[in-house]
Amino acid sequence: MDTTALLTDAFTRVNGEVHSALRGIKKKHLNEQIDPAANSVSWLIWHLTRVQDDHLADAAGAEQIWHAQKFEERFGLPLPSDDTGFGHAPEDVAAVRVDSPKPLLEYHDAVHEQTLNYLGTLTARSLDRIVDDAWDPPVSLGVRLVSVLGDTMQHAGQAAFLRGVLERR
Repeated sequence: MDTTALLTDAFTRVNGEVHSALRGIKKKHLNEQIDPAANSVSWLIWHLTRVQDDHLADAAGAEQIWHAQKFEERFGLPLPSDDTGFGHAPEDVAAVRVDSPKPLLEYHDAVHEQTLNYLGTLTARSLDRIVDDAWDPPVSLGVRLVSVLGDTMQHAGQAAFLRGVLERR
């Protein structure tokens, strides 16, 4: 299996988990927090998509889908325009609200499409390119992609788990 096929498969699995977590979800469960400091399903999906969008756009030298396709305006969140959810306090989490899963899915699918297009340009050698020298050791593209995959899959699983908890209450 080549690099592109492997990474495409992994990111496509994240996309499938996002769709699974949101398919048929009740509106009341999207923004519900099981306690005041907990994440909501909508926040988890928004955050994982913002991270993927932010990190891969940066690595690709592309504009984030959040801005390019005006999702920032469509969501209308009371957060800074470059916010990805890192370090959010409970009141920030509570501010990420949607009326239906549709905008979350549309945003995630647009980011997924841009991700697959970018992955199609990579070779195994591309993964050695340093994309962030603020760390010691510096972060290569391969490490960044694995980091994004780990983070997004973890949050997709959390969203699915949280949905299950909310539906069984």
